[in-house]
Amino acid sequence: MIIRMSRALERKMREAESYEEWKQAAIAHDERCGANVWKNREKSRSYDYAAIRRRLDILKAMREENDNHGLLFTLNEGIHGNLGGMGSSSLYQRAKFGTKKLISDYVDGVGSALEHLARPRVKGVSRAEKIDFFHRAHLCFGQSALMFSGSGTYLFFHVGVFKALWEQNLIPDVISGSSGGALIAAAAGSRPYEKMGEIFQPEFLQFEEDIKSIVRNLAPGKRRNLRKRDLIRIIEQIIPDITFEEAYQISGLKINISITPAEAHQKSRLLNAVTSPNVMLREAVLASCCIPGVFPPVSLAAKNVNGQRVPYLPSRKWVDGSLSEDLPMKRLSRLYGVNHFIVSQTNPLALPFITSEKRKQGVWNTISQTALGTMKDWGLAVAHLIQRPISNEAYINKIIDGYISLVSQTYIGDINILPSSRFLSPTKILAALNSEEVMAMLAEGERQTWPLIERIRIQTHISRTLNRLVDELDSNLINGKRAAHPKRKKAKGFKKTLKVVS
Repeated sequence: MIIRMSRALERKMREAESYEEWKQAAIAHDERCGANVWKNREKSRSYDYAAIRRRLDILKAMREENDNHGLLFTLNEGIHGNLGGMGSSSLYQRAKFGTKKLISDYVDGVGSALEHLARPRVKGVSRAEKIDFFHRAHLCFGQSALMFSGSGTYLFFHVGVFKALWEQNLIPDVISGSSGGALIAAAAGSRPYEKMGEIFQPEFLQFEEDIKSIVRNLAPGKRRNLRKRDLIRIIEQIIPDITFEEAYQISGLKINISITPAEAHQKSRLLNAVTSPNVMLREAVLASCCIPGVFPPVSLAAKNVNGQRVPYLPSRKWVDGSLSEDLPMKRLSRLYGVNHFIVSQTNPLALPFITSEKRKQGVWNTISQTALGTMKDWGLAVAHLIQRPISNEAYINKIIDGYISLVSQTYIGDINILPSSRFLSPTKILAALNSEEVMAMLAEGERQTWPLIERIRIQTHISRTLNRLVDELDSNLINGKRAAHPKRKKAKGFKKTLKVVS
C-alpha cells in the first residue's frame, strides 16, 4: 500500500505543472514514506548535530534574556554557512523536500537574530558596533553565485532554471555566463528585477528563423559574416545597447561574462561592472557566443568619457568564453567573495562526465571517478609533452591549447542543476528548435530546478539576509549624509573607470 502511494506521489511530482504542485506532492511523499521521521530526528553521522543544537540554544537563550550585546558577540564568533557540515549534499538526498529540521531551525534562528540586531534601536549595541559587525559578517560569510555554462541552443534550459529561481525570489546578486549562458545572464542583468519575467514569454524566445539562417550558412563556401549577422540580430532582440555599469544600475545584478582570446599568449577575461564597467554588453555577449570555426572572432566596444562608442582593446579579438572559463569560480571568489556556487550545466562536452549526487556514494562510482581523474591527468601530461617539440606549428598548437583548457576546467559547483539526460549531442548545439521544443526545454530546466529549490533557499538564507540588511544600513547612512561603507554599494554603482584602454 505504501509503495503504491509512493509511486503515485512520484508520478505527481513528475507531471507537476508548477512548483507549488511539485512541492505539495513532495511534502506528502515525505510524510507517507517516513522521511519526516528522519527530518525530525536530530542525531545523524552526516553532520555535527550537537554543535548546531548547542549554538541554536545559545542564540535562543540570549534572545529571551534580551542580551543583545552577547547575541552580537556569539554571532560574530561563528557565523558561517557550513557549520558542523550542515551544507553536505548527503543531507539533501534522503527527503524529497528539505533536510533536517534542526538545520532549517538554525538557519531561521540566525536570520531572525540578524533581523533583530539590524533594527534602528537595539539596546546594548551602539550604531558603530552594529555597522562594523554587519559588514564584517557579510564579508566573512560570503555569498552565492548563479552560473550558466556554455550551451548553444541548450540555453533554453538555463531560461527554465532562471525562471524557477526568479519565481521564488532566489536569484543571487552575482550571475555569470559563458557562450549561450552569457546571453541569458545579460538578458536578466539588463532589466529591472520585476520585469525579468518577460524573458520567459514565448514571443521573447522566438529566434528560430535566425538560428535556421545560421545553420544554412554553415556549409563550406558560405560567407562567415552572414552567420555573424544572424547572431547579432538575436542579441539585439534580447539585450539593450548598454554598458556593464549601466546594466548594474538597472538590475542591481552583478553580471559576469567569460571571453577567450583568439590570439596566442593572451589571457581569458571576465567582463563585469568592476573590471570593465564601460564595455558594451552586446559586444561582450557576441564575443562569448562566437564558437571557433562557426563564427569569426570579434572585437569589443566601450563608451569613452564623453559617452561615445569607441573600440575597446582594438588590436585584440575574442571568441567563445566556455573554451577557457566555462565556470569562472576563482575570479568570482576574488571579486565578490563568492563561496557558494549554483551551476546550471548544459555543456555537452562536460555533462557525460558529471555524476549525479545520488550516485556519489557507491564503490563503483569511486572507482570510475578515480579512473577518469587518472585519464585526465595522463591526457594533460601527454598534451604538454607533445606541445613542446611542435611549438612552431601554430594550428596544431592551438588545438592542443584548446584541449588543455577544456580538460583543466571545473564544471560543477556546490549545487548542480543538470538536464535529465547526460548525453546532449554536440552536433545539435546550433540546431534550430521550433516553438514547442523551446518551451519543452524551458520546462525541463524548471523541473530539474524544483527538487533543489528548498536546498537553495536554506543554504542561501543567511547570505541573502545579510545582503539585504547591509544594503539597508548603507542606504540609511547615505540618506543620513554619511559616507557609505566602501565594501558594498548595491544599486549605487561601482566606481567607474572612465579611461578606455586602447
